[in-house]
Formats: sequence, C-alpha cells, structure tokens
Amino acid sequence: MPARRVVTGRSQEPRKRFAEELKSLRTERGLSLRKLGEVAGWDWSLFSKMEKGETLGGPEVVQALDQYYGTGRMLLALWEPAVGDPTQFKERYRRYMTLEAEAMSLWYYALGAVPGLLQTPAYARTFLATSGMDGEELTAQVEARTGRRELLTGDDAPPFRAILSETVLRTALPDLTAWREQLEHLLTMGERRNITIQVMPHAAGPHALTTTDVMFLRLTDGRPVAWVETGHSGDLVEEPAAVERLQLLYDRVRDLALSPADSRKFIMWNLEEASCEPSA
Repeated sequence: MPARRVVTGRSQEPRKRFAEELKSLRTERGLSLRKLGEVAGWDWSLFSKMEKGETLGGPEVVQALDQYYGTGRMLLALWEPAVGDPTQFKERYRRYMTLEAEAMSLWYYALGAVPGLLQTPAYARTFLATSGMDGEELTAQVEARTGRRELLTGDDAPPFRAILSETVLRTALPDLTAWREQLEHLLTMGERRNITIQVMPHAAGPHALTTTDVMFLRLTDGRPVAWVETGHSGDLVEEPAAVERLQLLYDRVRDLALSPADSRKFIMWNLEEASCEPSA
C-alpha cells in the first residue's frame, strides 16, 4: 500500500476535504471521470457529484475507490467524518448536530414524523420535499439526515429511546412501498440492544407534549440538554431548570406510552395494514 500522502493545505471542513481528496487522486492518475467510472465499475456521474461535494456516495463506492487507488481505508476514513459534518446542515441546526454526535445517550418524543435518526432515505426525501426543497439541495439534506443513522449502529452506539405519537404511524407516505420500508426499518432498528421504541396511543388522551417534538441529549460531562421543535422553529435548551421541566413532561408521556413489546406489535399491525393496500 502506498504511503499516505501529505494533505496539508486542504480544507478543514470534512465534506470539502473528502471531495478534494477524491478529485486529487483521480487527476494525479490522469483519469477522466468517464474512465474512472469504467475501471471502478460505477456510473461516472456519481463520481462527478462526489467531487463537487453534491453527494457523498455510500460506503460501498468509497471502499471500491480505496481498493482501486490502493489507499487502504484512507478515503473511508475521510468519508466517515464527512457524513457527520455539521456544516452540511442548515446553520440553525449545526450546534445541535455537533452535540448529538457526541452524546452519551439520547431520548426523543416524536409528534408527527419519524425521528431523523430512524428515517429511511425515501421517508426523509418525502418529508424534506414538503418544505419546498428540491434538486441538489434536497439530495444533500437527505444524505445529511440519513447519514446521522450511523450514530446508532456503531460498535459503541449510545442508548436511544424514541416515543412515537400514534400520529407518526398513521401518517403514511403516498408511496406505500416506501412506507412499508420505513415501518420495516423501525422494526429492524427496534431489535438493536441500544434502541428502545415506544408508541404513544391516541387513546391515552391529551398530554404534556401534545404539540411538541423534543429530543434530549446527555453530554459527555453528564449534563442534559434539549432540542424543542414546534411547527417550523426549533430551539436548543441548555438552562438546567428548563431542561429538567421538559424531562419531567417527557417522563409523564413515557408512563402513558405502550410498552416496547406492545409498541412493536402496534408497528407490525400498521405494517400488515399497509401490506394489504395496493401500491400506488
């Protein structure tokens, strides 16, 4: 394996750094994008988008490039922080995303949509498109959102609890195939030892978080913070007394939610219902 090249002077932003490295490796070998696509076995237009920073690609294509260039795991090592790079998120979310990536544990109440950490790409695309995003911006934000899922699946993944309002499971995607995939993904993620999924049934009646999404993070210093989202605005709450009040409300909701086992049955029932309906 060739020695790792000096990259001093490259961008310090992980996403840009990854794109710069891809382009440098290709141009140093005198390859056109089309030729790279032929020898690496992937569509050349994907490599074009990756070099422009429009997309990061998946781990499979990055590993294929590492193998072709003989760079060991160098590109994969650059790709991993690029996926979690907070600069790819809209500015008002960046501090939260940085804290999320470092959290020791996370717990969430979802009012109307599946939490971002549990979304499939198709689900994320559908919901992000409702805000008016399209084209390259939409693709970039879908990648940013679904890339966060790596946080829950690593060897040292933190504990994560998600309480889903029944509304989340009653709001199907127009594409029923994509909706079934999302429900199946919830069931798969719920099997992981670090993930607990519960459902808050409508039958429980009004409760303290009826109109509020809230995510709690326990930071490395043991301090909890909260992200509160209502409608089209969100705020990071760090003041201890305010976080404690929100946590008491969350605990009351958890007391009313279905058990993890009954919640799994509820999701399976929704999946069975969706499977009985013809795809659009």
